[in-house]
Amino acid sequence: MNKNIIAVAVGALGFVIGLGLFGNAIKNRNKSENTISVTGLGTKQFTSDLITWSGSFSKNNYDLKSAYDELALDRKVINDYLLSKGIKQSEIVFSSVDIQKQFRSYNDSNGNYVQGEFSGYNLSQKVSIESKEVAKIENLSRNITEIINRGIEFTSSSPNYFYTKLATVKQEMIASATKDAKERAEKIAQNSGSSLGNLKKATMGVIQITAPNSNEDYSYGGTFNTSSKEKEASITIKLEYEVD
Repeated sequence: MNKNIIAVAVGALGFVIGLGLFGNAIKNRNKSENTISVTGLGTKQFTSDLITWSGSFSKNNYDLKSAYDELALDRKVINDYLLSKGIKQSEIVFSSVDIQKQFRSYNDSNGNYVQGEFSGYNLSQKVSIESKEVAKIENLSRNITEIINRGIEFTSSSPNYFYTKLATVKQEMIASATKDAKERAEKIAQNSGSSLGNLKKATMGVIQITAPNSNEDYSYGGTFNTSSKEKEASITIKLEYEVD
């Protein structure tokens, strides 16, 4: 008899606890659904303050030493030219010399590729400049034909542009995006007759840097444009608020 009473009492207690847990689950579910998720955007335009530029030059000769000596002469001409344009020696970097053997190649009567006899050495070298004098290096890259006119086989690449204060820009954009997201959330809550509660979650997107007014695609890992001196950066912030 006593065992039956105890069993009934335990079962009743379990039922009451179960109702309580179920009630809390419903309450928490409704509370989690009563939220607002918004995304804010922060943007900023700025001008690059660092530029890099490079070019390459080469020499061909059957004799390796002669090719190297000729390349060294061209290197001096290029170095002196850059110095004459106001470039600091500390900003000029020459790479190591790349040496390639060349062979005359042809296709035989069956169309098979045949590597023929040795035709000499090709030696090439790269010169690079990194400077905060953006306008000066831009002008240099546009007028590099002056080097070619001195009889040097020189190939110039396009400049790349960077910004050294990107960390500050990022902080400003995060603040702007957060403000934008909060204002959107407040407007939504106001229009629905509610008010914002506590911030539950904040998620930051990746920074995207493109040329202004361009149609460049955003990348999942972030875009970083280096071909444009003028840049526009953007970042998104997603905020999730409770609604009272």
